[in-house]
Amino acid sequence: MGTPEFAEYHLKQLYADPHYQVVGVVSQPDRKQGRKLKLTPSPVKKLALEHETPVITPDKFNNTEVFDTVASWRPEVIIVVAYGQIISSKFLKMFDQRVVNVHASLLPRWRGAAPIQRSIIEGDIETGVCLQVMKKKLDAGDVIGERKISISDDINAIELHDKLKVLGADLLYVELMDYIRGNLTPVKQDEQYITYAEKLLKSESLIDWKLPAKKIHNLIRGMQLGPGTYSLFQGSKFKIHKTTVVSVESDGPGYVMASEPNELLIGCGENALKILMIQPESRSRMETSEFLKGHPIQKGEIFGE
Repeated sequence: MGTPEFAEYHLKQLYADPHYQVVGVVSQPDRKQGRKLKLTPSPVKKLALEHETPVITPDKFNNTEVFDTVASWRPEVIIVVAYGQIISSKFLKMFDQRVVNVHASLLPRWRGAAPIQRSIIEGDIETGVCLQVMKKKLDAGDVIGERKISISDDINAIELHDKLKVLGADLLYVELMDYIRGNLTPVKQDEQYITYAEKLLKSESLIDWKLPAKKIHNLIRGMQLGPGTYSLFQGSKFKIHKTTVVSVESDGPGYVMASEPNELLIGCGENALKILMIQPESRSRMETSEFLKGHPIQKGEIFGE
């Protein structure tokens, strides 16, 4: 059960693993995409169809007809990866302790919708991926296994996403098989360390230059998986895609401290940010050095106004 590219990668590994036979797939309904708003199947559905696997895409998962269809496939285990709908306790009871979930954090930290983005935004130095036994309470199931990874200062959410999907698939290759065979006992989560990864809001995209440079840098990296970050400048929106922190005394929030052919340095509440990749309104993203060649910015101008 899954929908986006993150889930597709896991399904692809299941198809490649001789220990598993994929008997059915559940994904989100086709969505309108592109300028022509053409109905497009999810990455998971596309892959399932290529392998001629039975696939259903219910608008609402929690109904008897859907449950009966899944039961008719006689699954030994149900793997949920970024499916996108709430799964009822009735369904979980039908397949007691056999519905498992791949979650992109080190539970109980970052339960919820946006664990990859929140881990970067909040400045975590480590994250990972967990395989848990699903229960009705959000991401609260006992943990079958986990993989850890360090978060470097320059990795963004897209890059971290791609690393975590590989680790998640490895949990299916190793720990899940041990669990199914009865050779592994899941571990309860320590409730005192719970944090929640709330869904990202568009209102979080606007950069507040009064914040320390490190916090803004983390926000920009974390929001790269969507919806991105931007600043107002000269009456237009400028998306900021890549930065690096410069440990110098700030001349003031949003203040252009340096603007040279290969450098745009903006002051923050603490220290400054060097802007490496920028996207003017209605334009493609580009390296800042390329933008400055045709659009010089003067020292002393203000971002955020």
